[in-house]
Amino acid sequence: MLRPEPGSWRDPSSRVFADDGRILRALDADGAADYDALAGSQFFGDAVSDGRAIGTRRLEQVPDDLAQAGWVAVLEHERIPVVSYPFEWTFSMLRDAAMLQLDLTELALAEQLITKDATPYNIQFVGARPVFIDVGSFERLSPGEPWFGYRQFCEQFLNPLLLQAQGIPYQPWLRGELQGIRPSECRAALPLRTRARPSVFLNVGLHAWAERRYGGSGRDLRAELRAAGFNPAIVRAQLRRLRRVVRRLAWEPRRSGWSEYSERGHYEASDLAAKEAFVRRVAGHRRRRHVLDMGANDGRFSEAVLDAADYVVALDADPVVIDDLYRRLREGDERRILPVCIDLANVATALGWRGRERPAFIDRARPDLVLMLAVVHHLAITDMVPFEEIVAFLADVGAEAVVEVPTPDDPMVRRLARAKKAREVTRYSIDAFESAAGRAFEIVETEVLPSATRHLYHLRPRA
Repeated sequence: MLRPEPGSWRDPSSRVFADDGRILRALDADGAADYDALAGSQFFGDAVSDGRAIGTRRLEQVPDDLAQAGWVAVLEHERIPVVSYPFEWTFSMLRDAAMLQLDLTELALAEQLITKDATPYNIQFVGARPVFIDVGSFERLSPGEPWFGYRQFCEQFLNPLLLQAQGIPYQPWLRGELQGIRPSECRAALPLRTRARPSVFLNVGLHAWAERRYGGSGRDLRAELRAAGFNPAIVRAQLRRLRRVVRRLAWEPRRSGWSEYSERGHYEASDLAAKEAFVRRVAGHRRRRHVLDMGANDGRFSEAVLDAADYVVALDADPVVIDDLYRRLREGDERRILPVCIDLANVATALGWRGRERPAFIDRARPDLVLMLAVVHHLAITDMVPFEEIVAFLADVGAEAVVEVPTPDDPMVRRLARAKKAREVTRYSIDAFESAAGRAFEIVETEVLPSATRHLYHLRPRA
């Protein structure tokens, strides 16, 4: 049964539907004419061939229910393995997505096409490669019109990147405001020396001034821009200036407490080898469609399960380690591991219109195997999440799991416990975890690592 995608209703000419695992895009007459022009272009064929744009084909016949609703053409897209959102990306990911948006818009311009908007939600990542998915965003270029995606590009790409380059995380901001960061807000957050840069004054300062002056005036600024006599050369120059600005932005974070976690020798070599062997053995019991590695850090165990998995999502709360992982995966053109920056103690729920426009992460991921390695003690001690709640979270995911639980004598547990009152950590024990896990899961297999301070569990949901 066709199900409209909740985040695809803003464009009246194009609507996305899910149909038993297939992704369909319905077009009205204008949308179909725009797609015909796009399909006949050289740049789009090249972008699909090299993976920058989603694979797309036009169906020979419009399904009856879509035809009855007035749609005149239907496209079928390749399916993205796991959907992620900009507030789950790191600086390098958002910057690469911004460059893809600008590149495709300029290439389209050369063939009398343009993108009608410029939002990072038009882009998804397949592994470490950004892919443009909103084919309906391309339209035929009208004479004298500006690029109407410019303001949206600034609010959802440029402004977040500018803030992150100054050490201000944009992820909480984008999570709290799906429409992006307004120019006045961005300008207020930037230091004076940054505001004075010509590129920032042009793309942020002038926007903020226009927002104050014309925000409630009721003037038809779009019509005024058309009347100003825009032409492709002006738009092309605008796109190239934006590309230079984005390319020059850099984020130089302080190394976090966990960015060197895997290199600090926290584990004995024998523990790491035994842990990896256990993970590989459990993953290899059967072919895994999606594996979710919670607390992936440098991605060692995400890579360890690739032989048994079609796709892996590597999740960590630390943007530094995820950015490092993304850049390493990008260099190898890895398309089977998707890195995302998510705090398990504060996972985003469904957001947007009616609380459905952007589904919760777990509803998008739906793995058949979860790795929760070197995470449970941080949740239980640092975030004070009871074992029962950690197990309930795993049960909500509804997949088999490999879980690592250190004993109270583990050096890292003792280190974390020093920041807590003694009574706050008395409930932390191996017996307490096993009791909680056993109520929702079958404990299929247990192994104690050679150091004797870490236990591994293979859990299977009870029917």
